[in-house]
Amino acid sequence: MTHDLGSLAEIIGFLVAMTVLAQACADEGLFTSLGARVARGARGSSRRLLAYAVGVAAIVTATLSLDATVVLLTPVLLAASARRSYAFASVRLANSGSTLLPVSNLTNLLAFASTGLTFFGFTWAMLPVWIVAVVAEYLVLRLWFRDELREASPVPDEAQPVPLVPVTVVVLVLVALGSGLTPWIPATVGAIVLGVRALARRISTWRELLDAANLPLAAVIMAWAFAVGWIGSTSLGDRLTDALPSGHGLGSLVAVALIAMVAANVVNNLPATLLLLPAAEAAGPAAVLALLIGVNVGANLTLIGSVANILWRKSGGKAVSSVREFHAIGIATTPVLVVVCTVVLWAWTSLIW
Repeated sequence: MTHDLGSLAEIIGFLVAMTVLAQACADEGLFTSLGARVARGARGSSRRLLAYAVGVAAIVTATLSLDATVVLLTPVLLAASARRSYAFASVRLANSGSTLLPVSNLTNLLAFASTGLTFFGFTWAMLPVWIVAVVAEYLVLRLWFRDELREASPVPDEAQPVPLVPVTVVVLVLVALGSGLTPWIPATVGAIVLGVRALARRISTWRELLDAANLPLAAVIMAWAFAVGWIGSTSLGDRLTDALPSGHGLGSLVAVALIAMVAANVVNNLPATLLLLPAAEAAGPAAVLALLIGVNVGANLTLIGSVANILWRKSGGKAVSSVREFHAIGIATTPVLVVVCTVVLWAWTSLIW
């Protein structure tokens, strides 16, 4: 197995800490403030509101991880305007927008060491991919929901100020992550600082913060990861990894990304990363990054592609969309976006490496 119990525990510990940190930010009013400012800034334009929603979802995903976007930002966007386009902005950008930083997604954390890159080296390599993915998702949503977006959007009367304390803590956590510290350490410190502050101000309770940690889900992810890791150590795992191309040319990278996309939508993106990472690591850092495009951007293909998709349904997505529509837009657009993002990765890394 690529990851032992200790390293997987650290990665999942980071997830738990970031979800508590995100909940504490929500208790401080950060997401509500962002949602209201997005709605006011759109000035009644549904298309402009969609663009802002996509941008905010992409930034929240990159900095606070995709779970914060689907669980905490989705209800805020729907409160601003309960339309399908804004709901889909949160879930699609939760997956596609998680390519930027090594800490934006658990899949990135699993693969980060295998790239051999620094925190900033990873970010620099994936920056054009992230930008293209965000812009492409906006264009997809604008085209898919063009009839809905012709209607004006409501404008809130006022927006509360952006709370500076949670923003400052998040920035400091990101700086610490970029300095090379083990990810769970600064995330845990940030979660403790904002969690204690929320308790002291009585804007949250121990139970709410504990619920935000979602320890049962963390346990399931750990067990699932080890089960798939065990499969990867068998002959079946060897056959699966042998199917991954070993080159680093454009054709090989596209094949890696598409195989990873299919795997993510069969067994979920986290187990798929565990299964395919050894072969991608052997092919080099570009192949590992292509793998991440497949399991992150490609997770928009089906509901089982990412745990975030299921969480999004529970956080409000189910109220405004159907399973059929989710898969219709996913099948029609996701494979194309995976290929486009992989071409961008190949072109960019050919220049900088």
